Amino acid sequence: MTPHSLAFYADVITTGKLLGLEPSATPDEVTAVLGTDCAENSLDTTTMWRDYGMVEFHWLRSAPGHPWEGHHFTLHVHRLSYWGGSSVNKTLRDRYGRFARRTDFTKLRRILERRGVPLIQVPQPADGIDEFRQPASGVSVMSERGPRQASDLYTIHSPMA
Repeated sequence: MTPHSLAFYADVITTGKLLGLEPSATPDEVTAVLGTDCAENSLDTTTMWRDYGMVEFHWLRSAPGHPWEGHHFTLHVHRLSYWGGSSVNKTLRDRYGRFARRTDFTKLRRILERRGVPLIQVPQPADGIDEFRQPASGVSVMSERGPRQASDLYTIHSPMA
């Protein structure tokens, strides 16, 4: 049986969606699924993101007063190593259960391979970071290599197509 958090990550990588939400989801659509327990951030009047702990959704708009357009969402899995399950939105915990502080990327990759979901390695200039892309969903996955540990899942990023 696949641990629940691994199943969640595999579902996101396979579909490019989080609980049915696409990267293009509006702020109201995200609120309807993930709730209002988030930090809303903005650098200026044309960018906004909501931080739900491990999950962030990002939006852009052409000018103030124009509608927000979904840009991408990212799962910051690395945050679990510091904050544990408290960084996972309640909706996700209720649906998927416990999330481990660390996720062995090789286990996740094996699950994806069994599902017939390939990951293609992308040349990455950063030391200690490997990047992969899932061709069908467009999702990118980053893993972090440590000197004495297996490769840990770092982020999952789903861009707007």
